[in-house]
Amino acid sequence: MKRFVYLVVVSILLSVVTLNGCSPKKSASIVRYNIAAEPQYLDPGKATGIPEFTVLLNLFDGLTRYNEQNEIIPSVAEKWNGPNENNEYTFTLRKGVMWSNGDPVTAYDFEYSWKRALSPELASEYAYQLYYLKNGKILNSAVPAEGQTEFKMENKYYYPKLDEKGNPVLNADNSQVPDLDKPFSLDDIGVKATDDNTLLVSLESNTPFFLSLLTFTTYLPVNHLVVEKNPDWSKSAKNFVGNGPFKMNTWIHADKIEVVKNEKYWDAGVVKLSKILFTMVDNQATELVLWESGQLDVATNPPPIEFDRLKKEGKLQILPYLGTYYYAFNTTRKPFDDVRVRKALSFAIDRQSIVQNITKGEQKPAMAFVPYGIPDSTSDKEFRTVGGDQYFTDNNLEEAKELLAEAGFPGGAGFPEMNILYNSNETHHSIAQAIQQMWNEGLGIKCNLMNQEWKVYLDKRSSLDYDVARAGWIGDFMDPSTFLDTFYSSSGTSDTGWVSPSFDALIEKARSANDNFLRMRYLHDAEMLLMEDMPIAPIYFYTRPILISKKLQHYISSSLGYTDFKWTEISAETTP
Repeated sequence: MKRFVYLVVVSILLSVVTLNGCSPKKSASIVRYNIAAEPQYLDPGKATGIPEFTVLLNLFDGLTRYNEQNEIIPSVAEKWNGPNENNEYTFTLRKGVMWSNGDPVTAYDFEYSWKRALSPELASEYAYQLYYLKNGKILNSAVPAEGQTEFKMENKYYYPKLDEKGNPVLNADNSQVPDLDKPFSLDDIGVKATDDNTLLVSLESNTPFFLSLLTFTTYLPVNHLVVEKNPDWSKSAKNFVGNGPFKMNTWIHADKIEVVKNEKYWDAGVVKLSKILFTMVDNQATELVLWESGQLDVATNPPPIEFDRLKKEGKLQILPYLGTYYYAFNTTRKPFDDVRVRKALSFAIDRQSIVQNITKGEQKPAMAFVPYGIPDSTSDKEFRTVGGDQYFTDNNLEEAKELLAEAGFPGGAGFPEMNILYNSNETHHSIAQAIQQMWNEGLGIKCNLMNQEWKVYLDKRSSLDYDVARAGWIGDFMDPSTFLDTFYSSSGTSDTGWVSPSFDALIEKARSANDNFLRMRYLHDAEMLLMEDMPIAPIYFYTRPILISKKLQHYISSSLGYTDFKWTEISAETTP
């Protein structure tokens, strides 16, 4: 039977045709790629979005990397042993690997980077991705010693002090009080460099996807010497240091990022591009004009209104994209703290109309959260198929009205005027307009549209400064936990204020289960609970409509949202 793979890769291999009377001409080895937004962070420990991930994957290199054949291959790690019966790995790093500033990349950099990402001082939203490390969660919830604001390996931590009921004792500013009698040592975290080229990793439990997880941004290394000297190292090209195929040359904020080939990269011989120009054009029509005029090589955000024409002309590609587009409810605000209100708003959305008339990219309406394309306990079954694809009915206006009335708002009477938050993008705007109309005409609810640029939008979501917000989640690895872990209470990525001890317990059981069938059962139960409480309203499962220049060879586009230019080449062009 067909096996599921962790990564979907597009490799465009074009032959060079020499016309009569023409001679091949090598084009400049520059790729122009539109990431559509100014990155919020280009620090691997703090990044959370696809624009950031796309840039970082080309500026950094982890222990492992995906190749064109969908395989996990050694990268900075030359080889590894494990896992053994204690869920331990030993990674042997290549000798002579260097940072872009000439410093050696060592196992200590990885130990430092992973512990830094887990540290409460960094407050990384993605710290939970390292909870698979032994005692990783404990460090992330530990209390730093007084006065600690930046992470250092010599920092001191304590378990939180608890009252007689087992609840944390809080200071006047709601910060946790440390229990000075219960110190927590960084040495207890399951990552340790024993010498410059050897890294020991100990996991909490069996984690079958761990090698693929190592390609994820939060597991990328940072240069500890640079970070400790300058905490703002990642905010400008002048101070930026990476270890990937490319190095940062220019960063003009809200305009462009230019990266050039990193001659100090350990595998520089395979890197054919001299430069990548990442542009930040968020207007879809403008992006299309730039691509069709040859000023962009990859347009990631083409306007759906042009899809029919672009398909007929053979320009548009629709690639797999492992993700879910949804609306998040701020459950800390009334009336969104009422599950009946959340369900009423969700049930009143006509998803089929949205994918048919607005997105137009072969997306599927989502009545569950985890998308298609992820294996279940065995590779011949999909998680989505086993769990069912319909936890509720699309466009169920009758039940929505009943729920709203039960919540005390019959016909929308007395329902407060609210806002829909979304980041600048024509498609997000069109979807918000459509849902605004559905809620107004179907439920009698009035809402305003709040459009914000990427970084402000992310800040508002993470600080719960919204009523209802547009959101999307792209898988970090090929497992349902990458979606469901998002709503674990300490994950930092939920952005809904929703906390469910029952949900958390199921996630923790899944993490500790050594039997994959049992692990999947816990994850199915967790998704069912999520849909029953509905802090989010799934809208559709993503695809990736994209425009790619035919000049590009060995262009790797992942269903996980990454684009890797390590092996990319520009084909020869023919000119009269």
